Amino acid sequence: MQWKHRLAIGVLSLGILVGCAMTGERMATGEKSLYDRLGGKPAITAVVDDFTARVAADRRINRFFANTDVPSFKAKLVDQICEASGGPCKYTGKDMKTAHAGMGVTDDDFNALVGDLVATLDKFKVPEKEKGELLGVLGPMKKDIVTR
Repeated sequence: MQWKHRLAIGVLSLGILVGCAMTGERMATGEKSLYDRLGGKPAITAVVDDFTARVAADRRINRFFANTDVPSFKAKLVDQICEASGGPCKYTGKDMKTAHAGMGVTDDDFNALVGDLVATLDKFKVPEKEKGELLGVLGPMKKDIVTR
């Protein structure tokens, strides 16, 4: 066997071993989707229920939700978080830019909302890793929500 052929087989074998090791590592850690690690739709629904109540009581931002159809808002928010976290739901609401057009949301308003969400996640003892991942998924929406 030529040395080039042996080298090619060696490199291919090494690649297969590394690939198997990486797959095995993922399997060993049992890494699930963020949706599953959050507890699925029932847990997301509980978080949304608490979060919306918290926002309704928050004088800094509750004016933005004064004319909101709360049951519809909650259902859409559950679907949005469910989909964004890798779950089976499909968000069918407006895109964030359209939904927040003309509202005049400021950085302070957005930060108050995020603070309310973090307080809810803390109440439900969502681990830091999952909390960070969820906020990381939702955070990029800020550019479409904050308009002032």
